[in-house]
Amino acid sequence: MQGQISHACSDCLRNNACSAMESLSVYHGAISRETCEMRLYEAGKDGSYLIRDSESVPGAYCLCVLCNGFVYTYRLQRDAEGSWAAETAPGHTKRLFRKVKNLISAFEKPDQGIAIPLRYPVTVQKPC
Repeated sequence: MQGQISHACSDCLRNNACSAMESLSVYHGAISRETCEMRLYEAGKDGSYLIRDSESVPGAYCLCVLCNGFVYTYRLQRDAEGSWAAETAPGHTKRLFRKVKNLISAFEKPDQGIAIPLRYPVTVQKPC
């Protein structure tokens, strides 16, 4: 029975993660890495960013940012307590955030362990 409760809780966390992402205009859903890169190259400015579903880790997301012609990808995951974290450069302390919006705000500042601060959100039109 305990395994069932744990499974139900992980489903709940996943569902809450989905709804947290879907409320963000920078969340592009289940697009490929190639589509993501194309959208960022079309944006054309260093610091352009978006979030997509991870192709390799179910339930995880990727924060992708354009810097000097390259797209850098940072995995976003939610822990068992519901806090969000991003995998950043080695040597940077892992930071936890209650909301994805708070994580994005933090990474708009320099020296946060990513290639360049988040500057230009690449938004997607959501169906009404």
